[in-house]
Amino acid sequence: MKTSESLLSIGKFIAEYSAHLMGAGVHTSRVVRNSKRIGEAFNVNVKLGVFHKNIILTIIDKETHEACNEVIDIPAHPISFEHNSELSALSWEALDKHLSLEELTEKYNKIISAPKIHPLFVLILVGFANASFCKLFGGDLCSMGIVFSATITGFFLKQQMQKKKINHYITFIVSAFVASLCASTALIFDTTSEIAMATSVLYLVPGVPLINGVIDVVEGYVLTGFARLTEASLLIVSIAIGLSFTLLMVKNSLI
Repeated sequence: MKTSESLLSIGKFIAEYSAHLMGAGVHTSRVVRNSKRIGEAFNVNVKLGVFHKNIILTIIDKETHEACNEVIDIPAHPISFEHNSELSALSWEALDKHLSLEELTEKYNKIISAPKIHPLFVLILVGFANASFCKLFGGDLCSMGIVFSATITGFFLKQQMQKKKINHYITFIVSAFVASLCASTALIFDTTSEIAMATSVLYLVPGVPLINGVIDVVEGYVLTGFARLTEASLLIVSIAIGLSFTLLMVKNSLI
């Protein structure tokens, strides 16, 4: 039989676990399934109310029917598919191996504290990815080089603004403006300048929130899904505003 303290500890862990998953870019039904799986490992029923900014959790002991409630804010983590995969596997491990709460907490802390990919490595890979998009849409080698350098400049600025916790809509507007302005140097050369400018901001497209929003709506989590889609739409508008500033500055060259 669980004590009130142990039930509270289980509730706090599941609340933190589910909030970390939501913050790291997991769709809602997966968070609910994983959390309920951990609840099964401790013989408790888990009820989750997932919103865009916070989670309301209730766990009920199957033996005593004692309930425990937790409310936790969803933190803003970088999207990490590695974290998502390892934390999902951890829920299965908790169920299959009947891990104690101490063992489960230790493994959880080890996963979330693992070293992240170096920002410089991410910066270079994003540059190559955008240059590849430029080639895919018909850009030539000169445009690819310009897009690579423009992307690195814009993405580096985005990283620095995020470190300083500047509003992410402003971050997207400024990053899109700087990247597209750098890409507008393609107008000087005999190259595919329109493609260079258009693809220079593709690294900002919020693909994961858009996909998760659609999945949430389809699976019945309409409130969370529409919140994610709304935020993604506002980010897309921010990208368009930043790109529009550049177009207003170089419109005569384009004509």
